[in-house]
Amino acid sequence: MAIGRIVVVGASLAGLRAVEAARKAGFTGSITLIGAEEHLPYDRPPLSKAFLEPGDDAVEAPYFRTEELLRDELGVTLRLGSPATGLDIESREVIVGDDRVPYDALIIATGSTPRMIPGTEEVAGVHSLRTLDDAIAVREALSGGARTVVIGAGFIGSEVASGAQKRGVEVTVVEALPTPLVRATGEAMGQAIASLHERNGTALRCGTGVAAIEGDGRVERVVLADGTVVEADLVVVGIGVVPAVAWLEGSGVELDNGVVCDETLWTGVPGVYAAGDVANWFNPVLGERQRMENWTAAAEQGAAAARNALDPANAKPYGTVPYFWSDWYDVRIQFVGSPDADEVVVVDGDPTGGNSADRWVALYRRGDRLIGALAVNGQAVIMKYRVMIGKGAGWADALEFAEKKRTKAKAAAL
Repeated sequence: MAIGRIVVVGASLAGLRAVEAARKAGFTGSITLIGAEEHLPYDRPPLSKAFLEPGDDAVEAPYFRTEELLRDELGVTLRLGSPATGLDIESREVIVGDDRVPYDALIIATGSTPRMIPGTEEVAGVHSLRTLDDAIAVREALSGGARTVVIGAGFIGSEVASGAQKRGVEVTVVEALPTPLVRATGEAMGQAIASLHERNGTALRCGTGVAAIEGDGRVERVVLADGTVVEADLVVVGIGVVPAVAWLEGSGVELDNGVVCDETLWTGVPGVYAAGDVANWFNPVLGERQRMENWTAAAEQGAAAARNALDPANAKPYGTVPYFWSDWYDVRIQFVGSPDADEVVVVDGDPTGGNSADRWVALYRRGDRLIGALAVNGQAVIMKYRVMIGKGAGWADALEFAEKKRTKAKAAAL
């Protein structure tokens, strides 16, 4: 069928890239962008990084585009501040409250929502860190010197802790698992990365959960499962996210840890594609089904989904080597590939101590193939490993490359 109307649900990075890609592909029909927040699309990574660090607390919100550009140059009809509440795939309409928005092609880019601790919804001073409004509230509390407890030692929680530490704020990180970051980097490397907290003066308590968050209308203390009490004026909950798919239940779109898609990001429903955190798609590069919660995937998938939605007969598979980064205490952590490995080997530096703990690289093996790479302050090399993974490089080739890099570095130091 001819496509004259595109609807993008989710005023996110993925949603914005879908809009831009459609126009770049020459689409001249109508585009409607539906967003639950009142804000224009904005960049999320800075919210837990530079946005929280000391400096000018009047820092501007990280919007991608102005309203004038979206409306006048890209020709987008903006429906912000009202979330999609349902989908009718028979009539091809997105339901927004009492309204129905018709589409010929639909891009689902609703992202994810943070997990919260039950019973804390009405407790002042308890926040997740997912939205711009969350970040503003957390920054204001840190500016006031709030004693801070971060629940969850993942990347978002750890970035918040880093920002608090740089402000001189008392901060404790609580992690229920004995080893943090297992899902993101694997068990072998999780503890090595987590040690950055203690090396920078942040208290880290692993292997104990939270029994209660207490206070008279406002948080005053966090009670841990082992009975420890930590006084707190601010609690930031960073215990993961879930795909934002409640509005799709009963619609006929298959849901399983997100929106289930094929390698082209198609949902199996005519005209409906998904992108970003919400998309559970088959990645042909790694040969596994993935749902990626990172900036790079959101940007690339949004554009790919729009192009395929406009020309489904010639839809191209979207494959990638996943990449994400995180900044803690002036240290850049980068990961490429998959942490689902048979073996992890440190090929440069030593994360256990000494000066080499400030820079190290680990490689991940699955079978006889290089499947992942983790670098701490290894910006000069990490993308080389990403290229190797994308080309299906063997494990022996990866180790040989790493040895050549070490040899060259030693020679340069002489």
